Amino acid sequence: MTAPIRLLVCDDHAVVRAGLLALLAGAGDITVVGEAGTGEEAVVLAARLAPQVVLMDLQLGAGIDGIEATRRITAGPDAPHVLVLTTYDTDADITRAIDAGATGYLLKAERPEELFTAVRAAAEGRTVLSPPVASRVMARMRTPGPRLTPREQDILTHLAQGLGNREIARALFVSEATVKTHLGRIYAKLGVDTRTGAVAAAKEQRLIT
Repeated sequence: MTAPIRLLVCDDHAVVRAGLLALLAGAGDITVVGEAGTGEEAVVLAARLAPQVVLMDLQLGAGIDGIEATRRITAGPDAPHVLVLTTYDTDADITRAIDAGATGYLLKAERPEELFTAVRAAAEGRTVLSPPVASRVMARMRTPGPRLTPREQDILTHLAQGLGNREIARALFVSEATVKTHLGRIYAKLGVDTRTGAVAAAKEQRLIT
């Protein structure tokens, strides 16, 4: 008999984690070996518990987000596969998650059976995407828009929050000159010449939430 798939769940909402644990208990071939409420905790537990799959939320409140946690987890030796489970389906989130090393990207609106199937696929290293996410990926491949680097996306996100160059530099631990350089590249890619224009264009193209 095949051993159950070892799964680690990471979500910052205790009620959501409890719901996922109760749901996954109905899948006989999946065993939850741990749960994490922060990205930092997920990184530590992934190394300690050796799960085959990490079910990762993107927005995790304080501390590192699910993207950074995914990047750290998949960078280690014999790393588990990370399956993103989120409510967000923007191009920016999808691209950042895949770039960080995520094996799959699933939306929380999916049926329980789809979640079970996705976990099994991820355990085998197979890519799995929710249908809406797959459609967005295919549409982007057919008509590619501006592709921002992860750093440019970070700066654009902070820009949308109303932060100035100095505040962005402080938040990202870079110099103001570096922020200005990235902003110039962002403007060029989006075809704008103002901060307001950059944010508006990014939201219109769903490059940021």
